[in-house]
Formats: sequence, C-alpha cells, structure tokens
Amino acid sequence: MSASNPISAITEQGLLPLYFHTDKEISANILRALYRAGSRVIEYTNRGGEALTNFKHLRKICDNELPGMLLGAGTIKTEKHAEDFIHAGADFLISPGWSKKVSRVAKDNDILWSPGCMTPTEIMRAEDNGAELVKLFPGSSLGPGFVSAIKELFPNLLFIPTGGVKLEQENLSAWFKSGVCAVGAGSTLINKKTIEEGDFSSLESFTRSSLDLIQLVRGRL
Repeated sequence: MSASNPISAITEQGLLPLYFHTDKEISANILRALYRAGSRVIEYTNRGGEALTNFKHLRKICDNELPGMLLGAGTIKTEKHAEDFIHAGADFLISPGWSKKVSRVAKDNDILWSPGCMTPTEIMRAEDNGAELVKLFPGSSLGPGFVSAIKELFPNLLFIPTGGVKLEQENLSAWFKSGVCAVGAGSTLINKKTIEEGDFSSLESFTRSSLDLIQLVRGRL
C-alpha cells in the first residue's frame, strides 16, 4: 500500500473508516483499534468544535506510533476548514458537497480533495475541476444502481459511496460489482454503543472482519 498516495491506499484497502468523537483520547483509542485491525487510511470528520484539536492529537499519534497510517479530514465545507486541517497535517480532504473555494485551496496545496456529489451535473463539475475521487453521498439514497448507470460516462473517475453502506456481503458485493473503488463507513463500522462501552477490541475485530469481507467480495481472498 502506498504511504504517499491516498487514492492508492483507499482503493487497495477498499474501506474508508470515518468518525468523530468529542473526546480526544477516545478518538485516539478508535484510531489505534482501526490500525491494529489493518486499516492504514482513515477519515476524521470535522463535525464538532473539538475536531481540529483532536485531529492534531491524532496526527502526532500517527507520526509517532502508527507507521504507514494516512489521516484525512472529512466534512470540510469552507476555505478556512481546508486551510486549518492542511496545516494540521491532513493527508487528504473530503467534503459532503462541492466548493470552489475548497477546491482551490486543495489545488494550491497539492493535496487530494474528494467532493461529495449526488447528480451527474455535480460529477461533471467535479471532473471539470480536476477531481479524481468522487464521494457519492448519501450512498443509501443513490444505491449501487446509480453507479452502474453512470460509471461508463465517467471512465476516468473513481467513486466511493458513503452514508448507509452496510458491511454485509450482499450489500458490499452490489457496491463493488457496480464499479466503486471503495466504500466509506461511519456508524455502521464504529458503533456508538461499542464506543460508549469502551469495547475497542470488538471494534478491532469487526474492522478486521470487514476488511477481509471486502477483499472476499472483490475476489482477492
């Protein structure tokens, strides 16, 4: 897995775990559990006032403890958010939608930015502005059939659905058969109850089995 190329890492892993927690140590414990399970690329979402401070803490942990881990920032909606997380050491940026200002910041800093899209028009705009990886959001509303219908129209783009992806063989098979390069998973992977109970070993186990299942449905096991 390429430690310097987020697209290669996301594509090879096939799963992009994404999460946020207000507590920085719980955030760190989740990160470590994901790493122990075999994940080498994750997205920490900008969904609370503590996000940037927590991200900086996670960046230090990655640099000091977790060799090869790529740490991206998600839910980037403004130019300031993009700049702040890039300065904090983000390896890539992901947004829920399209933003010309965020696109410009990413280009100026030569960093991967994946915009969220829901329509062919939005995908065309993303492609026209140099996007390589498009986040399909919300995935539960679009479904694998949407990807199958539009994939041939955008042969040079990679797609990753996020939101409502089920980490079950039937659902994963449908997504990968449709042509996605990976799937994003938040609460379906990082269960709120599991985290509240501090059961990070269960998170590790479920993440490992999910990574294996993805490789299985892709014919790699």
